[in-house]
Amino acid sequence: MEQSGGKKILIVDDEPSVRSLVKKLLGKKYTILEAGDGKEAVSMALSHQPDLILMDILMPKMDGLTACYTIKMNQATKSIPVIMLTAVDYELNKKLSQDVMGAHGYITKPFSSQELMAAVGQFMAVPKA
Repeated sequence: MEQSGGKKILIVDDEPSVRSLVKKLLGKKYTILEAGDGKEAVSMALSHQPDLILMDILMPKMDGLTACYTIKMNQATKSIPVIMLTAVDYELNKKLSQDVMGAHGYITKPFSSQELMAAVGQFMAVPKA
């Protein structure tokens, strides 16, 4: 089921309903991979090399900030763009996500489908280095 030139998006959220919604919005255009926590996200990023990761912050086993940082510190996965997709709307978290942990964007839940599509489209249009 590879689509759109095989572009893959890894959705990381401990809420199955959020993963399902994002998959519904993006699944027609991209191949969707799913992870339920940060630890699984790091493992899947290494094994599947997605073109983009959408990551929640508050999750069990490993939170999204730690997972993002781990992905960004690994030579094999550091070039994968990560967009934080979270209900946590604190300026400090936005700053920490982007300036310290290496995230490329920050979308607050609830989000509009247009907002999500625009953010994803921005990264999927750029050829992977």
